[in-house]
Amino acid sequence: MSQDKVETIRSSSSGVLGRARNAARGVTVAFDSSSRPQADAFTNSEAFLAAVSSCGVTLIEMHAKETDVPLAGMDVTIEGTRTAAEPNRFARVSMSFELAGVSQTQAESLVETYRQR
Repeated sequence: MSQDKVETIRSSSSGVLGRARNAARGVTVAFDSSSRPQADAFTNSEAFLAAVSSCGVTLIEMHAKETDVPLAGMDVTIEGTRTAAEPNRFARVSMSFELAGVSQTQAESLVETYRQR
């Protein structure tokens, strides 16, 4: 038997032009098109960036716990830039990490763990 983890998301029309319903494990979240004039929900681009930054938060928090590093909390800010010439892709993505309760050396080590994975 395979040890592969398969994750399935089902996206469907919501009845609102430019909005999709996304479901997994009984949880449903709406995402709006990034080109929708008035986005009421996370846009597809924001959801993508949120997935990347939240991965950083959860991975670092879990690694800190496993290695007994006294992380008290953290904030990750991610920013994606898309050019007018290529609005369908990110030209640049940057992330900044703010960690509380740890030394500078511990913080750098925790962030490096994220970068390596």
